[in-house]
Amino acid sequence: MRRSPTTSVKRFEYPEKRHVNVSLLIRRELFERAKDFNIILDDVAITELSFSREYTAAVEAKQVAQQEAQRAQFFVEKAKQEQKQKIIQAEGEAQAAKMLGEAVTKNPGYLKLRRIRAAQNIAKTVAASQNKVYLSADSLVMNLQDDSFNKLSLGKK
Repeated sequence: MRRSPTTSVKRFEYPEKRHVNVSLLIRRELFERAKDFNIILDDVAITELSFSREYTAAVEAKQVAQQEAQRAQFFVEKAKQEQKQKIIQAEGEAQAAKMLGEAVTKNPGYLKLRRIRAAQNIAKTVAASQNKVYLSADSLVMNLQDDSFNKLSLGKK
């Protein structure tokens, strides 16, 4: 009857979860085997259940391998998601550049508007600064008061 407990124990994957399940399974199998010999068992008590070091080490190694495989799968999925994100971002940027080009072609005043907004952003940054800054419009390449700026909105050069 020694083989019965051994085969019962091997059915379970993790040693920490085995004790209760193994105990019940061994009890059931012992009752069945005892009937073959015309023996009636009232009760079976398993007082100590332990596994060999090699067996426990093998199960732990299997768990570690499974966790590493899951981790590798996670990194693969993460890389795929990042790749999709970069593709979508690049497509969006390409579409934005195309739309910007079309807007400039259809309405040259759009460039004038962009220059005004850029000048506003620079002005806000300089105004929020603790330092005193003296700038000329010529050095900012804005030239909002220049004739070339006004011709830009009319599509003239």
